[in-house]
Amino acid sequence: MRKDETLAEHLQRQGISRRSFLKFCATTASLMALPPTMVPTIAKALGNVRRPSVIWLSFQECTGCTESLTRSHTPTIESLIFNAISLDYHHTLMAASGTAAEHARETAMKESYGKYLLIVDGSIPLKDNGLYSTIAGRTNLDMLQEVAKGAAAIVSVGTCAAFGGIPHANPNPTGAVPVSEIIKDKPIINVSGCPPIPVVITGVLTHYLTFGTIPELDSLGRPLAFFGDSIHDRCYRRPFYDQGKFAKTFDDEGARSGWCLYELGCKGPTTHNACATVKWNNGTSFPIESGHPCLGCSEPDFWDAGSFYKPLSTSTASVGQWAGAAVVAGAVAGAAYGLYNKKKQSDAVKSHEKLTVKDLEGS
Repeated sequence: MRKDETLAEHLQRQGISRRSFLKFCATTASLMALPPTMVPTIAKALGNVRRPSVIWLSFQECTGCTESLTRSHTPTIESLIFNAISLDYHHTLMAASGTAAEHARETAMKESYGKYLLIVDGSIPLKDNGLYSTIAGRTNLDMLQEVAKGAAAIVSVGTCAAFGGIPHANPNPTGAVPVSEIIKDKPIINVSGCPPIPVVITGVLTHYLTFGTIPELDSLGRPLAFFGDSIHDRCYRRPFYDQGKFAKTFDDEGARSGWCLYELGCKGPTTHNACATVKWNNGTSFPIESGHPCLGCSEPDFWDAGSFYKPLSTSTASVGQWAGAAVVAGAVAGAAYGLYNKKKQSDAVKSHEKLTVKDLEGS
């Protein structure tokens, strides 16, 4: 494949129709909370941009993030976006191994220095000079520092890379830390989740491809388009919460009637992610819809935050008392957020309507 070919040329060579491409652009606009008027802009920008080099480093992890991304149905935006990038190194997915694999990484770094996108999943062990996790005889710390130097931006995929995750849990025997604790001079996007939702990963990559910049982030470095609301805010069981109707066990009448799982330990009120809207398995379902409470896996230190099956508040009586107040507060907050979101979308349209390929190549 030619390094200088545009995305449009590459997709045409792969037999992907213009209609499918425009459908992908429309889905992408929706995922990123952009109005339909942005679809032509996204199509123009993506169609003419050169396929960027991507280097994916896997450190202290379970391969769940890669598994999540690859378990997609073809054709979907997950499949399409991986036709839009040049995945030059991923030691789990690539055919090469050993010396050949490391040579591919070094070549990609040299040819695209300062332009490639670095994706990291897994935490980085620091204790005992980082000997608990190595690749090709080199510690994760050493490899991360080397590859990050030439990266345009870094995407920390999964809660381990974003916040330390399970390896970082007490007593943290390997001294595991997230990417952001090591790299301080590069823009970092945290796509947390254990594992993260596939379309959230691809949505972030698409934003970068389209606009040449990282998306708007929250205080924890996560894309607001996907992590701006709590799961509780968008949960289909929320009306039962507001009515004070809670399942007491996993098989009682409340559970069978779809009542709120708050008293069974659901961490939805304190967890920010797009599970309730984007869902999993090609939009089929998400844990709460399957009858299991949210574990809060996209939040820092979720493993040490207490029992997964005890409610956030031990006083269920107080929940019923302030549920009514929560409805009013939620309505006010929702109205305010709606006005803010409309303004943000308007500003986004004005900012990107004149986006050109030259702008992207110069970014």
